[in-house]
Amino acid sequence: PPQRVSVTVRPGLPMVLAGSAEPCAQLLVSSIGVVGSAEQNRAHSARFFDFLTAELGLGPERIIIRFYPLEPWQIGKKRTVMTFL
Repeated sequence: PPQRVSVTVRPGLPMVLAGSAEPCAQLLVSSIGVVGSAEQNRAHSARFFDFLTAELGLGPERIIIRFYPLEPWQIGKKRTVMTFL
């Protein structure tokens, strides 16, 4: 759900990808129960790459995506953790 999504954008951040300082992007995706398998992440990766290449005008070789599966007890919200929400 959109209310469980947060996005941080850091434009102008000096970055080097594959030995080059040409424009690039790094996307970190952390989620509870959505990024836990290669099959899931393969599908997510395709959609994220389609979006990022179109929106940023970067080639796919200038984008890297990292997936981090999380457990509900690892996310604090509303003075508790997601396990109890």
